[in-house]
Amino acid sequence: MTVKSLEYVVIKTENMEAWHHFLTDIVGAMPGRPRGDAALYRIDDRPFRFWIEPGESERLVASAFEVADAAALARLAAAVAAAGRPVRHASAVEARARGVEAMFATSDPAGNGLEFFSRWEEGDSEAFVSPVGVAGFVTGGMGMGHAVLPAPDFERCHAFYRDVIGFGDTDLPRFYLQGGEGDPGMGFAFMHGGGGRHHAVALAECPPPPSGCIHLMLEMTTLIDVGRCHDRMRKAKIPESATLGRHMNDEMTSFYMQTPSGFDLEIGCDGLVIDPATWVPTAHEQISVWGHVWAWQKAMAE
Repeated sequence: MTVKSLEYVVIKTENMEAWHHFLTDIVGAMPGRPRGDAALYRIDDRPFRFWIEPGESERLVASAFEVADAAALARLAAAVAAAGRPVRHASAVEARARGVEAMFATSDPAGNGLEFFSRWEEGDSEAFVSPVGVAGFVTGGMGMGHAVLPAPDFERCHAFYRDVIGFGDTDLPRFYLQGGEGDPGMGFAFMHGGGGRHHAVALAECPPPPSGCIHLMLEMTTLIDVGRCHDRMRKAKIPESATLGRHMNDEMTSFYMQTPSGFDLEIGCDGLVIDPATWVPTAHEQISVWGHVWAWQKAMAE
């Protein structure tokens, strides 16, 4: 499989201080070495997983995925161009700033920004130490986590990620969130790379929010750290988007909170690890085994 995993995200914000507080004091990420105007944040030995840069909007600019090697990157760029999507190859200076061998930027049919690269140049020489004592995050060959992106033209977007990029289907449910006979349901495509994480990217059949993102996910190594993060969120009065719960498809025990840019961050643990070579796609009918009461559900009930 050409694509390995989600490796980093690029976010524009009008409030760099809010993101610094959120990532360091709530999530437990470690500040990295800044690159120009951008602030970098680490959750492991990589030089960064979050690239936060100043801008005039609050937006996920790009989700970045690693591919097998330089040859695979060139083949992927040609396939993306042949599919009619723009391809902008990064200069050597741009690639060096990202800390990668080579990369290109593009977008999917919904306009979601994407970056693909071959090989991190090196890890960070300074050991990762969480400023709030998080024992660790599940990364390595499974990347930083996952991204859930809007896909209003659902079938076209799904085909792009599957047939052009080369992601595999993990779970293809249709969730009826409103209930009742008039609910048309919402299609989802949970898709994996070659790294073993249940899904590196997921597509939701919905209009794009202003932030350009539904949510990102980070996986901690222990339930205790997830619970302590939940406590930090509550004490800092960060809006909780969904209560603690356990997902049906990836078996993640997690909660969701709102980032400074408006989209959600899921913090979880004990996620399912799959074998990409033998996985048979599922179609779960239920989002969660228990919990995950969403803020909008609470508001409707009240």
